[in-house]
Amino acid sequence: MERGVPSAPDPSGRGHAGTAASGEPSVRRPSAPGPEKGPGSPHRVAVVVLDDFAALDLGVPGQVFWVARDPADRPLYEVVTCSPGGAAVRSRAGYAVLPDHDLDVLETADTVLVPGIHGGPALTDGTVPGPLRDALRAAARHARVMSICTGAFVLAAAGLLDGRPATTHWRQAALFRTLFPRVRLDPDVLFIDDGDLLTSAGVAAGIDLCLHVVRRDHGSEAANRTARRCVVAPWRDGGQAQFVERPLPDPADTTTARTRAWMLEHLDEPLDLADLAAHARMSVRTFTRRFREETGLSPARWLTGQRVEHARHLLESTDLPVDQVARRASFGTAVSLRQHLHAAVGLAPLAYRRTFGRNGRERALTAAGRAGAASE
Repeated sequence: MERGVPSAPDPSGRGHAGTAASGEPSVRRPSAPGPEKGPGSPHRVAVVVLDDFAALDLGVPGQVFWVARDPADRPLYEVVTCSPGGAAVRSRAGYAVLPDHDLDVLETADTVLVPGIHGGPALTDGTVPGPLRDALRAAARHARVMSICTGAFVLAAAGLLDGRPATTHWRQAALFRTLFPRVRLDPDVLFIDDGDLLTSAGVAAGIDLCLHVVRRDHGSEAANRTARRCVVAPWRDGGQAQFVERPLPDPADTTTARTRAWMLEHLDEPLDLADLAAHARMSVRTFTRRFREETGLSPARWLTGQRVEHARHLLESTDLPVDQVARRASFGTAVSLRQHLHAAVGLAPLAYRRTFGRNGRERALTAAGRAGAASE
């Protein structure tokens, strides 16, 4: 478990979002022990902002992690922002920001996140200044490290991604490969979770990555609450394609959106491809092609992902026996549910419920409260 997360251990035993386009899962590496914190303290996320930063990338972690709350509306994360020397840094959007901290704050961080950049030595010659490199390397020894978009260039320039799977904005993939040939780049996914190192594609994929981290740390209910407050979709598969070519449809064309909504209302029923195509009033071939154009996934993969999410919700929010959860998510048997859930988050159903179910959260909060009282 990343230190500073009081409510539950990391459920992402394999990091399903790290599945590359080849279908091979990333190898998770456990995070090193983090700095000691008081019981119940929010997990500290330190955002490292550099000159020529991408404006949206900087705003994403501050928004997503700031609104992430437990059921009692207590914050799950503390977000701090820093820059080299605590100096003001500029964006290409016509403004500068003056962070409250310098790089020393990384010493107390549980997670370090580097937003994207539009320029600087990491993009031009694959280097970063020595103090920044050293601070990131030191932080990686105790903290989870993340990047959004071209922030991956900074992590790679610091030597943190050598031999590791990573992604970045698809438009910068060729440059990234040239500068950092030792990194196992996969430019075809939204984000990659490799345990203690997580990277995302560009722009909105940073939202997907941050919501994935909330889900990984605190379960799907917490992530769904966060997504609702941010007014965004709660879940997109990390292995989904970054860039989906979709020309403007003919006005007479139909989409699969109505059928996707219908699928969500019938997750407890067996749905085959012919039924879905018939509901959309398309041939199977047209439906399959249109579905992939609109979602980046095959109908079967999208449906399986939604069923896993539904099962996670039931395990967290109800006391239904596992076999009933399996039936309600249309996995048929507890064995099938166990296989799919373990592939997604690395936990069996009962272990997942103990970690993220209502009783599990209550036990963790009670234990944290008792530990806090004992330390006073």
